[in-house]
Amino acid sequence: MVDVKGRYALITGASRGIGYLAALFMAKMGCNLIVQGRTLEHLEKVVSEAKALGVEAYPVAAELSDLSAVDAMLKEIDALGKTVDIVLNNAGIQIAYRNEFLDTPISDYEDSFKINTIAPMMIVYHFIPKMVERGFGRIVNTTSGIRREPQQAGYSASKAALDKVTVDLGTVYEGTDVMINLTDPGWCRTDLGGPAAPNAPESALPGVVVGAFVDDKKSGRCFGAGYFHGMSLEEAVAYAESSIPKYLGSLD
Repeated sequence: MVDVKGRYALITGASRGIGYLAALFMAKMGCNLIVQGRTLEHLEKVVSEAKALGVEAYPVAAELSDLSAVDAMLKEIDALGKTVDIVLNNAGIQIAYRNEFLDTPISDYEDSFKINTIAPMMIVYHFIPKMVERGFGRIVNTTSGIRREPQQAGYSASKAALDKVTVDLGTVYEGTDVMINLTDPGWCRTDLGGPAAPNAPESALPGVVVGAFVDDKKSGRCFGAGYFHGMSLEEAVAYAESSIPKYLGSLD
């Protein structure tokens, strides 16, 4: 299992929900943080709590639907002079649930793809060359288990696209210590998942961070949080390395 103590992780969508919980989980493991949110004010709580756990934490603000802001954020992170070894692309958006799904507007796709596919891949493409140069890196992109719901077409299509590019890219780095995988937190009671969701946000751990700790040089898997519920991190990593196959597009 990877020791993340003293390393730096970039976590998007870290001001609340699962991203916030993942950030504090990593901080408790001794991992320094760079946390993204829409505003610096939104990040004050997670930064303060992470620092109280004895790690360094730096906030960066960016609206991920604005791709020029994503580019500016990456330049800001570079200027910090920190080595980003781990990327947890947690941030995402669910535009709407449209019962009249044949009237789905084009903007649902445009906005969903910017935030759920293009922005995370901009981040991936930015950091992977440096990870390869150093010979170490962990990237975890957050997907969704939504299937057969045209009411959420923009969201599900953007996540399916993220799955595809993540798995395809993973084939390039298979067998190296730069690993790129997916995670599915499940349907949780967050701002995105809504109050009717069956799962507490805490149920997503340790599943959503397992990809930062696996150490078997395999990419292209999906670490669905439900597989790991109730496990310790050590148990979850062992299960991930021994029992999670390549992702073929469905957790069913």
